[in-house]
Amino acid sequence: MTHKGLMVWLDSRIVRYEDAKVPILTHSMQYGSGIFEGIRSYGTEDGTAVFRLRDHVRRFLNSARIYSMRLGHSQTQLEAAVKSVVKTNGLTDSYIRPFAFYNDDNIGISTKGKRVSTYIAAIPFGAYFGKARETGLRCKVSSWHRINSEILPVEAKASGNYVNSIIAGNEARNARFEEAILTSIDGDIAEGPGENIFIVRDGALITPAIDSDILVGITRDTVIRIAEMTGMEVEQRLVKRDELYSADEIFFTGTAAEVTPIINVDGIRVGRGPGRTTRALARQYSDIVHGKVPEFSGWLSYV
Repeated sequence: MTHKGLMVWLDSRIVRYEDAKVPILTHSMQYGSGIFEGIRSYGTEDGTAVFRLRDHVRRFLNSARIYSMRLGHSQTQLEAAVKSVVKTNGLTDSYIRPFAFYNDDNIGISTKGKRVSTYIAAIPFGAYFGKARETGLRCKVSSWHRINSEILPVEAKASGNYVNSIIAGNEARNARFEEAILTSIDGDIAEGPGENIFIVRDGALITPAIDSDILVGITRDTVIRIAEMTGMEVEQRLVKRDELYSADEIFFTGTAAEVTPIINVDGIRVGRGPGRTTRALARQYSDIVHGKVPEFSGWLSYV
């Protein structure tokens, strides 16, 4: 995929993607010290809308605060910048990537006195998992544990955290699975490399709680609210590995993943394929992000 011709926002200026350059020794490239967000826009009858923009920008700023990064941009300024990038590029269904990093090429781990830059890019985007969004994923429980808050702040969406995700995902694909599932250091189910996980059992929706060292996802929160609105019982608790094998349904949620079913874990079939509850939640989620559910219109920011 080439991004040539796209326009991006860099330190309050709209510039061409190919002109947004940083030194090869940039601190955040060497040490994984950047923080980022993943946001989506969708086409609606009233135009292009960014989904839960306010919540995503708030989390971006919280990540910066955790890492003591002074961005120099307010919530309002960043929200406007996101919308301007989508609009400038004439995008409808897009993936938006705000990223803040230490734009400094001095050797050394310390970030004291280092300049912070922020960019926002947006690219055309469809289904992250392709056809598997409908047909389902085959997943492997990783031998690698999810990092925890005694090691790194898991509440922050930080670049370095995702090295953990990369190695787990590589292991799963090398074993001929399509995605990984990570456990906490205690062996409880945590999340996917870039997704939260839910199971459906006896009509109830169950998902790992915050004490499983998860990133508390915005799509996760959306699905919980949809389920509660429709009268489903929702449990946020510790989830044991063997619960995956006996679940009626399992699915991932995430900004990129949206609602994607899981049909196999460690070679064990999950139910009879993508289940009724998963499909219903996926439809409701799609309707909300495309502006078809007035009760959730407050989650849409039109560009």
